[in-house]
Amino acid sequence: MTSWQKDLALVFVSVIVAVLLVKTHALEHFLTATEDARVFGSFIAGIFFTSVFTIPIASVALGEIAQANSLLMVAFVGAFGALLGDLLLFSFAKNNLSKDIDLICKIGRGKRCTFLLRKGAWRYITPILGALIIASPLPDELGLAMMGISKVNVKALIPISYAMNFLGIVIVGLIARG
Repeated sequence: MTSWQKDLALVFVSVIVAVLLVKTHALEHFLTATEDARVFGSFIAGIFFTSVFTIPIASVALGEIAQANSLLMVAFVGAFGALLGDLLLFSFAKNNLSKDIDLICKIGRGKRCTFLLRKGAWRYITPILGALIIASPLPDELGLAMMGISKVNVKALIPISYAMNFLGIVIVGLIARG
């Protein structure tokens, strides 16, 4: 089994587990047991709200917590967890993925590819698209990679990541309540 097949299988298993957690209400009972568990659960689910491998389960957890608690509290705490997850992913994306894309661009069309991503209108569009991906239910890796390619620094990433994840968690909570 190749690496991408293993990754795809892991994502599939994650979705199956998320569906089972919703159907059995097991996560709901566990997370609504005490106030401390809800706050801690929001933070931990926020950490896992960032990766392609864990976003289905984290979304279910955040939705379940938001149904029984203050949506703003869940988003506030969960966004801090997501920020921590994003910072870990960003350090990888900025250092490794940017180098890989630079290498691919050099092999393909020389420096034209990276030039297009870092100059002109794309210089501004790429990080904006990255921020929108972070806010969406899509995994944050792609958005963080776009921000890494754009050479966004960590000081700029922190408020963007927090705000976008807060918005994303609010949307998940609203969907869960609807």
